[in-house]
Amino acid sequence: MTTQIPYYETRPVVSVQDMLHQSAEQFGKRRALTDISKTPISEVSFEELLQKVRIFGTALHKLGLKERTHIAVIGENRVQWGIAYLTAACYNYVIVPVDRNLSKTEVLNIIHESDARAIVFSENMSSHFETAHSSLKKVKHYIHMDLEKREGDFLSMTELMDDVDTSKLRPEPSLDPEELSVIVFTSGSLGRAKGVMLSQKNIAANLTGMVKMILLYPEDRFLSVLPIHHTYECTCGFLCPLYKGSSVYYARSLKTIPEDLQRSQATIVLGVPLLFEKMYRNIRKGIREKAVTRLLVPPLMGVGKALKAFGAKNPQKKLFKTLHQKFGGHIRLFIAGGAAPDPQIAAGLRSLGFMFLQGYGLTETAPILTVNRIEAFKDEAAGLPLPGVTIKIMEPGSDGVGEVIAKGDNVMLGYYKNEQITRESFTEDGWYRTGDLGYIDDDGFLHISGRKKNVIIAANGKNVYPEELEDILNRSPFIQESMVYGESTNGYTEKIAVQVVVDGEALIARAESKKKEITDEWIREVIRKEVDKANKQVPSFKRIQNVIVRENEFEKTTTKKIKRYTVSKDPTPVSAEEH
Repeated sequence: MTTQIPYYETRPVVSVQDMLHQSAEQFGKRRALTDISKTPISEVSFEELLQKVRIFGTALHKLGLKERTHIAVIGENRVQWGIAYLTAACYNYVIVPVDRNLSKTEVLNIIHESDARAIVFSENMSSHFETAHSSLKKVKHYIHMDLEKREGDFLSMTELMDDVDTSKLRPEPSLDPEELSVIVFTSGSLGRAKGVMLSQKNIAANLTGMVKMILLYPEDRFLSVLPIHHTYECTCGFLCPLYKGSSVYYARSLKTIPEDLQRSQATIVLGVPLLFEKMYRNIRKGIREKAVTRLLVPPLMGVGKALKAFGAKNPQKKLFKTLHQKFGGHIRLFIAGGAAPDPQIAAGLRSLGFMFLQGYGLTETAPILTVNRIEAFKDEAAGLPLPGVTIKIMEPGSDGVGEVIAKGDNVMLGYYKNEQITRESFTEDGWYRTGDLGYIDDDGFLHISGRKKNVIIAANGKNVYPEELEDILNRSPFIQESMVYGESTNGYTEKIAVQVVVDGEALIARAESKKKEITDEWIREVIRKEVDKANKQVPSFKRIQNVIVRENEFEKTTTKKIKRYTVSKDPTPVSAEEH
């Protein structure tokens, strides 16, 4: 069976503090973290990183911050963000990573709810805190990453660290790995966000489990592009490389990714499905626009598969060398998380020589529960459980689908100051309820069908999973994104509806090729045909009956998930038509 592959050996760690000490000793002068942008601390080796953590920890102690104090950190991905996070882990503080893309009101609310006494922030966030004293009465210290010296109430991180006598560094205290260490607030509007409480044991268990499944090397270079406050990027794209002695380079922005790939010569990139979908569509678009290449690519894909069957190692990478050079020439692995990617995108990227894997998890599980492996993967599956993680399906239906529940050392302590929701999130015998529906196949792979709260009950009483239909619709070149939902009256679902955001560039190209004038009616016609194509791929009870083409994109989280609860079921449409 494909699941019988041995785990990779790795060193045990019991906490983030333990991990950093071991890595500093083992990897010493190897490069650990690098800002591609110019910053006050733009590059550190492993031993320098530990030294910076000790210096900053001593500086915080001099400010009067006692152990177990809550410290918020907010800013773009950068070395100083990592130093702040690791200092909290090593000096027994509780770190609160905050999403820098939230509104000012949401940021201030999270900091207030988290009981933070200090904030470490970058220049881009400074306007949030210039007049925040009246609303953040618990906060005593505002620590600015970019100032050279103190300005008013804003302390300088650089100055605080420069004032430390390095011959008198405060030793790291002993800590309990099972105590609260991190509070991560999930995406949500004012009053909706929940503070997920994670221990260093939770995170260490996830680190060791992941690297037993996916082989990483000290020579690997990660390009960090996702928001680092998010547990997926923080655990997998920040702590995991440090654990294995790999280097992390912080991209300047999403727009500079191609250039940053060249500069970093990255071997691994973590992303959300939308990032890889756009990447693959741009590749295919480039291929379509070059007649000679268009004729050559399909045969080359076939040649690559044939060579691989005879034992050649990634022949596609050599066949598509020019394409790989555009991505820096060293990419060996793309990993998708945060949502389920289109299996066709995964297979397409792999056919061009890019190894592509996906995993599944939640903030509440630190975050990974399952992951596909290079030696054992299914593009339509969420992967195999990590060692130490147990997955079950609760109350499966006739199709084997039920709620996914999990146990393991990576499962959260609970929600901060919310005992009721914590109790509701676990079964009576201690299994964490993910809220996701899925099934486990004969090979042990977990398949996710959709969110339990999003399920539509069709007229025949069967379940319809919106995510399944959205995956099909989003494969259309003319549909940028979609959201499927049930329209009901008095609690009874009468029809399945969808809201669609069109891909303007693709529609313009189609209009030009067909010599059509772009009108609302023509857009309705194109999208209606795409929905009809999707409907032919599913049973009649799953077919979409009502289509709305939106003027604006959906509001999303920073990991590009649609905020379904914010979507009006009666938006101002370009068109609204039943068929």
